Amino acid sequence: MERRSPAAERCAAGAQAGAEPGELLQRALAFKSQGAQCYKDKKFREAIGKYHRALLELKGLPPPEPGSSAGCAASPGAALSAEQSQSAESIEIDCYTSLAACLLQAELVNYERVKEYCLKVLKKEGENFKALYRSGVAFYHLGDFNKALDYLKEARSRQPADTNVIRYIQLTEMKLSRCSQREKEAL
Repeated sequence: MERRSPAAERCAAGAQAGAEPGELLQRALAFKSQGAQCYKDKKFREAIGKYHRALLELKGLPPPEPGSSAGCAASPGAALSAEQSQSAESIEIDCYTSLAACLLQAELVNYERVKEYCLKVLKKEGENFKALYRSGVAFYHLGDFNKALDYLKEARSRQPADTNVIRYIQLTEMKLSRCSQREKEAL
């Protein structure tokens, strides 16, 4: 099976949809809004589906660079404008942030996936409070207490009074203290 580059996949998705970038952005925004409503209604599985559909719509967008060699073989006006590119990135960040929130509501939480989504957000928006906090929670539950503490302290620097962050910092520090105690006893 032939593997295509991410840019080629975006082009193919856009071509299959037969949609202009503006249409794809509108559909992505609509799915994101539907996901938000599902989240409010505590329909987390349904919300996850809507956020994923929004992200799929974004995959159909052409690359933002007008002279890119990886661009679609479409009309010259098919490239994203700076405004459209910014809108797509904003929708993507919101979807990944919301997906992490939905996953944290599950009975059996996939902390690896929560971490993955939050780190995608932090790559684009390094000061995103929710992504910092949720990354800390994910690393805590995955047993990487040092990284958890780093992310949680960074989140606390953004919102010092957030009780959830403070509680997780305390839990993480207790775990680190116990690990340190066990190491001393093992010597």
